[in-house]
Order: sequence, then structure tokens, then C-alpha cells
Amino acid sequence: MQELRINAERLWGSLMELARIGATPKGGVKRLTLTEEDRQARDLFARWAREAGLSVSVDPIGNVFARRAGTDPAAAPVAMGSHLDSQPSGGKFDGAYGVMAGLEVIRSLNDAGVRTRAPLEVVSWTNEEGSRFTPVMMGSGVFAGVFTLEHVRSQKDVDGVAVGDALRSIGYAGSGASHEVGAYLEAHIEQGPVLEAEGKTIGVVQGALGQRWYDVTVTGQDAHAGPTPMELRQDALLGASRLVQEVNRIARGFPDYARGTVGFMQVKPNSRNVIPGEVRTTIDFRNAKAPTLEAMCAELERAARGIEAECRVRIELRENTYFKPCEFDAGMVARVRDAAAGLGYGHRDIVSGAGHDAVYVARVAPTAMIFVPCEGGISHNEIESATPADLAAGCNVLLRAALHTAGGETP
Repeated sequence: MQELRINAERLWGSLMELARIGATPKGGVKRLTLTEEDRQARDLFARWAREAGLSVSVDPIGNVFARRAGTDPAAAPVAMGSHLDSQPSGGKFDGAYGVMAGLEVIRSLNDAGVRTRAPLEVVSWTNEEGSRFTPVMMGSGVFAGVFTLEHVRSQKDVDGVAVGDALRSIGYAGSGASHEVGAYLEAHIEQGPVLEAEGKTIGVVQGALGQRWYDVTVTGQDAHAGPTPMELRQDALLGASRLVQEVNRIARGFPDYARGTVGFMQVKPNSRNVIPGEVRTTIDFRNAKAPTLEAMCAELERAARGIEAECRVRIELRENTYFKPCEFDAGMVARVRDAAAGLGYGHRDIVSGAGHDAVYVARVAPTAMIFVPCEGGISHNEIESATPADLAAGCNVLLRAALHTAGGETP
């Protein structure tokens, strides 16, 4: 069992065949949640799972579970997976890699005749991306009890289509009962540049950054650009610009993987010769530690009050999103690290700057993630790319960690 490896060519072939569903001209995919393309991807995964001898079930939010029986019928399954939906201009590997890697682990165990004490389960979670429906990470959120089924099934897209109706329309409004998961492993491309920059093959994910998002309104006074002296202006854009600088200063000055981003700005009246009277913008703060994230937000409040006085404007900060920092199970993380080291792959500890289904599953089961590099750190983009060798390496780590967790038994 020490020499057991996955079939790298089969893994790559599965990913490429799956990528034909919703393929875009630039080489990416568009598989929005609960569309016809999503249905086709789900159907293909379910067919491959049944061909591998797995039993397939679908729960009421459309999560697809494919189970391989273990030798201990009472044991809770060790699950592996991710998602098959994409951004409108997404790539081939975000999400899909985690599902196909889990399936490849099962196929490789079948080839080798290896059984496990605990069942193994491959899961495709519904609506991780949130590009058609909100909230994001919908399926795993319902599974973990973060959202109620009734709430998410009533959510509508921009055309007024409800999640429940969309599930029924593609045939994935399942009835399977919820069940316990003994542990969860998720393989994923990094979606960032760190592994590639450092020449590492495996990222041993410690957890995911907490996130606090703000909608911001900076209010000044519209005025003529010519007659109004500089010292008498109430320039909302000047205040917003100072706030952007403060967001970056705060993020650079705090520890624990601090991040700060201003990604949206709307200026009113947006006229060449009018001093801006209002700016609407956003702030995205992230950090691996809840106390540090709280301190960053407190510093933002202090900075905003100072800018108000300096620029003679009013700044309203309205928090609209809070994801608490997630720390994965130490034992599961150690299994990923040990697997990478045992297989001779260069690896490093890392945190996820993005949300993943694993963040919610970690609330109900011991969880860990495995990152592999993606070219240029680019993701959520049609040119998203990863090498077959790196994808195979991550899947081999997944195989070894899953076997260790589920109790591998040779025939």
C-alpha cells in the first residue's frame, strides 16, 4: 500500500472531459449553478461514480454523495469533494479538481483491490460559487446547519427563479436524509501565487481567513471646481482616496495573513468640473485570527473618524458580511503534511484567502484541505491552468491521507 499511486492520466482525462461541459472560447467553463450545464456535469459525475461501484444519493439541496462501502458498516464515511459549478467566466479546475480527485482515489483503490474500514464518500456540493444564487457555499452550508433548507430554496436569481424550482427543473431536488461525516478532505488549486512562487507542490492548508466586508458611503458636498477654494471643499472622493490608503496601511501593518481590499467605487455626480459630493465604495478585510481581524476593523473606524475631520466629509461604514476565521483540525492537517512528506513532495503550510465548502464542513467534522499550484496564481478566469503533474501530486496526497483516516486494508 505504500507504493499505491493514482492514475494521473485518468485524472487528467476526467478533468478534460468534464471541461467540455460549458466550455468557453478561451478554454474555461461556464457552468452556473442549477443550469443545464450544471445538470450535465452532475449526470456525468453520477455515471462515473456508479461505474466505479458507488451508490449515489442526492439530498434536498442537491448535494450529490457517491459512497464506497467500508468493512465496518457502523463507521461514518470519510468524505472527499468540492463543487462542479463555476463562475460565469471560470476555469477548468476550480472545484472540479476536488470532485474528480476524490473519484480518482476511489478508482485507484478499486484497481488495487484495497478496502477501507470506514466508507469513503465523494461529494459534489451545490452552489459553492454563488454566481447565480446567494448565499455562497450554499450546499455545504445547509449540510452543516449554517443555513436552513427553507431559506436557501426560496432564494432567487436575477430572473426571479427560485433555488427550489431550479433544483426540480434539472432533476436534483433530492430526498436523501442528512448523515454524519467522520472526516472531510478537499483538494483544490491554490487560487493564489504562493506555491508557484516558492516552487512548492503541496500547500498544507491550516484554515481559511476570516472576512469582514463593508459597504461605505463618503458624503461631502457637490460644488463647482473653479470657484471653490481648496481649503473650503468637502471633497468626498478625496476622503475616499484617503480611506483606500488607510485600508492598505492597516492590512500591511497587522499580522496573521492580513488582507485589505477596496474593489468597488462609484463617484457622484461623476462630472469633470464638479467636486464629488458622494462616493460609494467597499472594503474587504481578511485575517486568520478573529482578534486580529477585530483590531483591524477598530483601526478602520479610528482612521475614518480622522479622515472625516481632515476632509470635512462624513463616512458611514456598514458591515454586511462576516465569516469567522476557520482553523482546520490539527490531526487532519498533520495527515496531509505527513502524506506530502512521505511522498517526497515539496510542501509548506498555507492559509486559504478564499472561502471553500471545507470551511462549513469543518463545523461538523474534522477537516483539512490540500492545495496545488495554479499558473500565475490565476483563478476565476478562463485561462486558469494547472499542470497534470501537480494535480496528480495533490491527488496522491489525498489518497494517502484518506487511507490513513479511513483505515486502509489490503486484500
